[in-house]
Amino acid sequence: MAYKTVNPFTNETVATFPDLTDAELAHRLDRAQETYRQWSRLPFARRAAIVGRAAELLRTHRDEYARYLTLEMGKLYRESLAEVDLSADILQYYADNAETFLAPQKLTEKSGRGDQAMVVSQPLGIVFAIEPWNFPYYQLARVVGPQFMAGNVVVVKHASNVPQSAAAFEQLFADAGAPEGLYTNLYATRDQLATIIADDRVIGVALTGSEGAGAIVASQAGRALKKTTMELGGSDAFIVLDDADLEKSVRWAVWGRMNNGGQCCVAAKRIIVAEPIADAFLDRFATELGKLVPGNPMDEKSGVPPLSSQAAADQLNEQVEQAVRHGAIAMRVGPTPPNTGAFVQTTILTNVEPDNPVFHQELFGPVAMFFRVKDDEAAINLANDNPYGLGGSVFTRDIARGVRVAEQIETGMVYINHPTWTTSDLPFGGVKRSGFGRELSSMGIQEFVNKKLIDVVPIDAAP
Repeated sequence: MAYKTVNPFTNETVATFPDLTDAELAHRLDRAQETYRQWSRLPFARRAAIVGRAAELLRTHRDEYARYLTLEMGKLYRESLAEVDLSADILQYYADNAETFLAPQKLTEKSGRGDQAMVVSQPLGIVFAIEPWNFPYYQLARVVGPQFMAGNVVVVKHASNVPQSAAAFEQLFADAGAPEGLYTNLYATRDQLATIIADDRVIGVALTGSEGAGAIVASQAGRALKKTTMELGGSDAFIVLDDADLEKSVRWAVWGRMNNGGQCCVAAKRIIVAEPIADAFLDRFATELGKLVPGNPMDEKSGVPPLSSQAAADQLNEQVEQAVRHGAIAMRVGPTPPNTGAFVQTTILTNVEPDNPVFHQELFGPVAMFFRVKDDEAAINLANDNPYGLGGSVFTRDIARGVRVAEQIETGMVYINHPTWTTSDLPFGGVKRSGFGRELSSMGIQEFVNKKLIDVVPIDAAP
């Protein structure tokens, strides 16, 4: 898997890490199972003490943790700090609320026999998390927070280009007092992934990644009869209706497209604007995007960081070139990026027709597609003309109108007057080729627990 840290600002290799051996893998799975037997029996308060302590350590050492993110995937440092804070919030959220979320549910007895029925939530075992590079801590926190508090343990295969971030998160829980085997970081090979999924002690797989990776992992998990949750990316529509506040909508469009360097599953990738305000919106959008200066992600003046790798930059540049070859117009905005590093010129693609290959593709970086539509119905149809269904947003002064539009968009999430985003207390997930299952909120902790019915029946009741 070539686990190594390559600074995308300089393209210099900083550190390399060896792949896991088969013997090491077997030992770590054994250890995880032993820890599960103990951890699953602990009361919520004991689990919460460790998860809450991890949140506290993230906040105390936020600068140190943030530097790994910027070093390994090029995130603007201020956004790295924000990711550390968000990750701490998620851990603390589950430490505070898991016991309530998983409390036994009494069922109303309707048989007339006098049953006393309830559903209890119980842990199941080892959850295998396969996570991407674009939010190296947040992606982990939204899995381990709920799973640890539910009584499960987690083994993690992180992206090969963020090995130091992966190791730092494992050390975080060790420093918080977690038993060895509660959180296990694995520099696993591709062949070993199938071994892990097939292991009887692994009860499910949580994956965030590409559509291709999701199809492979879901197939392997299906053969092993393992439950999965999948978050596989998206091409979110950012719809601006004709009555929207133009200035504020443009401001949010810039943030929604450029947050995390544009490398976000719920980024505003397709800007869809009502015809009466389309020209004015495009002019302002291009102007505001052009004010963002590409540069060193550690410099607070920088507004456009490098992409996560040179390969990612090359792929996005090829998508732009392909779009132009098929009739799109590429508006290059803002300063020319540095020659060194994984930079891509900030670009707006217009005139993208349905037969253009990029029309149904996800653009992961500082490139937006811009569309103009005649009315709400056309905006909805365009938003839904996409294989993905993760998030989306609608901008309007008429909230009822915005909700009507949102209800017709085929995604797992829609925000009104804000780009799709994430907080610990709101469910996150999609439909169609964006995957299935939910993370975060009270829903996220329910995915890998046994919802067991216990029914107390009077002994003299009729059959």
